[in-house]
Amino acid sequence: MRIGGFVKQSLMDYPGKIAAVIFTQGCNFRCGYCHNPQLVLPELFLSNPEFASLNILSYLKERKSWLDGVVVSGGEPTIHKDLPLFLKEIKDMGYSVKLDTNGSNPFILEQIIKENLVDYIAMDIKTVLDSNTYSKLIGISNADFIIENIIASIYLIKQSNLDYEFRTTKIPNEQVVDLMTPYLSDIKRFTFNEFRNGDIVKNYIKCNS
Repeated sequence: MRIGGFVKQSLMDYPGKIAAVIFTQGCNFRCGYCHNPQLVLPELFLSNPEFASLNILSYLKERKSWLDGVVVSGGEPTIHKDLPLFLKEIKDMGYSVKLDTNGSNPFILEQIIKENLVDYIAMDIKTVLDSNTYSKLIGISNADFIIENIIASIYLIKQSNLDYEFRTTKIPNEQVVDLMTPYLSDIKRFTFNEFRNGDIVKNYIKCNS
């Protein structure tokens, strides 16, 4: 696992639990408002020995009596092929695991759900489920396959027996779209994230100029 950040204790990231938060490096989206370019753009990746997966797993093992859960966020965790193995190592310690994802990889989501490697999934739905709209927001020229994967992920999560939530970032000066489509009927929880100006665009231009 490529890990770019680690919060040893949080009361905010896992509802009802005291949790450590692990931030993976790398993302397949380039959302303009992203405020963590160091987790998204390879040119900005930092190497910190403290964030090595073995060191983090060792910390979690030592702190089992103090923590209730572990959040794996990003970046986008599901782009990493070794995510299931990493989650299994955490679950084997007895932790409850929450995964934050953009829903673009239903295949790995299906695997970790079937193997009981996660207890809570928070999935970001970036905007209305339309290819052109999504393409503009995530910086991908053709998002048709992304939309298909996101819809598949929505159904997977809804049909699981897991706790979950769907969320989106409410962008200022943009017409609020109705996200409560048939895909999102009968969901457990839907929230709006607060918009914060990011610097993913300027950093992307800087790194590629």
